[in-house]
Amino acid sequence: MTEYGRGPGSEPWHPEDPLYGDQGWGGQQPAHGQAPYDGQYGAQQQYPQGQYDPYQQQAQPHDPYAQQHYQQQAHDPYGQQPAHDPYAQQHQQPHQPQQPGYDAGWDTGQQAMPPYDGQPAATYGYGETNDYYGTPDAYPPPQPPGRRETAPAEAPEPAPDWNPEEPPEETHPFFTGADEKDDKAPRDDDYDDEDEDHPRDSRRGKGGDRRGKGKKKNRSGCACLVLSLVMVAGVGGAGYFGYTFYQDRFGPAPDYSGSGSGSVEVEIPKGAYGYDIGNILKKAGVVKSVDAFVSAQNENPKGKSIQAGVYLLHSQMSAAEAVKMMVDPKSQNLLVIPEGTRNVAIYALLDERLGLDKGTTKKIAKSKSGELGLPDWASKNTDVKDPLEGFLYPAAYPLTKETKPEAMLKKMVERSNEEYKKLDLQGTAKKYKLDGPWQVLTVASLVQAEGLTHDDFRKMAEVVYNRLKPNNTVTNRKLEFDSAYNYLTNQSKIKIGSKEIRTNPDPYNTYYHAGLPPGPIGNPGDEALRATLSPTSGGWMFFISLDGKKTQFTRTAAEHEKLNEKFKEKHGLQ
Repeated sequence: MTEYGRGPGSEPWHPEDPLYGDQGWGGQQPAHGQAPYDGQYGAQQQYPQGQYDPYQQQAQPHDPYAQQHYQQQAHDPYGQQPAHDPYAQQHQQPHQPQQPGYDAGWDTGQQAMPPYDGQPAATYGYGETNDYYGTPDAYPPPQPPGRRETAPAEAPEPAPDWNPEEPPEETHPFFTGADEKDDKAPRDDDYDDEDEDHPRDSRRGKGGDRRGKGKKKNRSGCACLVLSLVMVAGVGGAGYFGYTFYQDRFGPAPDYSGSGSGSVEVEIPKGAYGYDIGNILKKAGVVKSVDAFVSAQNENPKGKSIQAGVYLLHSQMSAAEAVKMMVDPKSQNLLVIPEGTRNVAIYALLDERLGLDKGTTKKIAKSKSGELGLPDWASKNTDVKDPLEGFLYPAAYPLTKETKPEAMLKKMVERSNEEYKKLDLQGTAKKYKLDGPWQVLTVASLVQAEGLTHDDFRKMAEVVYNRLKPNNTVTNRKLEFDSAYNYLTNQSKIKIGSKEIRTNPDPYNTYYHAGLPPGPIGNPGDEALRATLSPTSGGWMFFISLDGKKTQFTRTAAEHEKLNEKFKEKHGLQ
């Protein structure tokens, strides 16, 4: 609120003014302490003696809106014109009628002008100017706060002749539904371009005919058809997207049905998990998706038991059928080496599985034994029949049609090295006064060949160590194992004549030679190896199996002789 006039709000401009709002704008009632409106701009406010006059203050020395003349009856705070006022009034103009409701007192952010007294404004250094309140080019008078509008930069064009109470007429054919039978909705393209009497921007043809010569084109049906197609396509696309999203997130994984057809060879590497196996099967065309296989693997109780190896499966089979076949050992294309198997049997098995001539793998093993990765502690004794004996670790190895014999032998040697590194072969050799890990491996091969169970393995290892002791006067450090004799003869007999077995001087004949044979007589498994490292301490010296299923151990020669007589009687031996 300024100090000269009424503010824009509803509060009175003076504490003693009872009026609120814009009551003084309509010209109906004068404000308190103000002279009634008489139509002249020069009318001044009259204040009774003793009342507050807001203009009783010194005019600013450079007020650009200072007036030259005011009526004599009112005190003029602007009575003295500044020496250099460019807006000073120079000529007295006839009094102009005031616009109704004029009041110069609203808050404009500047000091309000005193009431205009009809004096023309002084020129701004360019001569006499027009009266901007009395000519056709006059600016509109100030409006009250509720009626203000920003003046346009240019004079507005005349308003169109239209009835505000009548709603506008829709002319677009989509909304009006105009067709060939409707003459009330003409369009620019309703006329032929060849009609010279009707320009394109006219709505009438010859003779004032709105239709002209051309035939009206029907667009409303096409628009509706296009819109319908767009809506159908949108709904269809949204439905397809929603279905696809639901299937991806919540629907079952894509899967084949049935057991498939044909034969597919798939190799699963060591350490592969469910998703790894699923990816391999999907790339091979066995299953349709990885998720389907993982789901089937989780549902099958044996699904987690799938081992590394080569499997013979079918093409495009259901994930459930694939899991079912993989947990069945018959479907695995593996070369299975049982514990205690001799190398000669392994060579023959490789020849058979790879479709090679008999003896092919044995020749390769003999010629390339030094290239397959044997450890440094392997014996170089020339009496060793096969340097690879004991190093073709018993396990299941994946086998494909393209596998080479030397590659498979090398893989077996690598596996044995891995397993032997887990065991303290060197420490066991020192403990039982053996000649290095090589002899420990030889003991393990004897234990594997003679024992039947895990308990047998530990007792059998103790028998070997007790017989190898220097103070063994019962057998004079001879092991007398039939398994060693069968190895040198490449046979597996139980009935061996005493004369035959005690007269053969082969280094592997433990009935003829004291101590251990030159090397292992087979490939021991994990149980036999660990039993060799941790034998019993029951004083066992002898053992015999009467039926081939159970081994009986004794400490003395007399106890053993009684069991030996029973064995001879049972098998008809002398």
